[in-house]
Amino acid sequence: MSRLAVGLLALLMAGCSGLVPEPQDGPGRVIDDPMAIPDAVPQSVPASRYGNPEQYEVFGQTYRVMDSAAGHRERGIASWYGSKFQGRRTSSGEPYDMYAMTAAHKHLPLPTWVEVRHLDTDRSIVVKVNDRGPFADDRIIDLSYAAAAKLGMLERGTAPVEIRVVTPDEPTRGDYWIQMAAFRDAGNARQLARQLQEAPLSASPVIREGGDGLHRVRLGPLPDSAGVDQLRAELENARFSPGHVIIPADSSD
Repeated sequence: MSRLAVGLLALLMAGCSGLVPEPQDGPGRVIDDPMAIPDAVPQSVPASRYGNPEQYEVFGQTYRVMDSAAGHRERGIASWYGSKFQGRRTSSGEPYDMYAMTAAHKHLPLPTWVEVRHLDTDRSIVVKVNDRGPFADDRIIDLSYAAAAKLGMLERGTAPVEIRVVTPDEPTRGDYWIQMAAFRDAGNARQLARQLQEAPLSASPVIREGGDGLHRVRLGPLPDSAGVDQLRAELENARFSPGHVIIPADSSD
């Protein structure tokens, strides 16, 4: 059952009896290392037949589904949803998995992939939009529990964000990365990523595993050389090594 249908059913039940409490939403098991969760990967797939009506109505308000997501950007407040909806049918027909990198949006075609950038920290993630919501006026996107954990907004519950549609041809917003280290031991890579995550840096750490068995800890993506210089200064202030700069074509370094 979709989140939209769950909400309408809950209102109906409460209105009829007044005795059926709405289940409480919340987190699931603790995610020890959110940065180890891979971002969603943009794909070229058919639109969901189930999740893209021309328009739909929730709580007396009509929402229209966009004909195309191309070039879409917007800023607003992100929230997240979790255990209350785990396993239930999303608006696209897929079961909701709170540990996957997914999200809900009121207007974007399903599925669409978007980059979500935290405007306070500049950390960014990529999620697959496969559900409808949130239906609070001041919120533009509802992230899964895992996505909210990786973006660093679980404790506060909401965050100011910018979202931008991404495609398989252009999945991220920058071409530059700073590689901090490469480890044979995945545990060592996760430990360094946690340390970087806790530092006051404007880019998030990610772990990339290559065909050579090395686990590379990188910071990025960065839009240009100015972004690289800024991040290296932040690393110096936080007493980390400056790392070395790479671009995607140099991903085997």
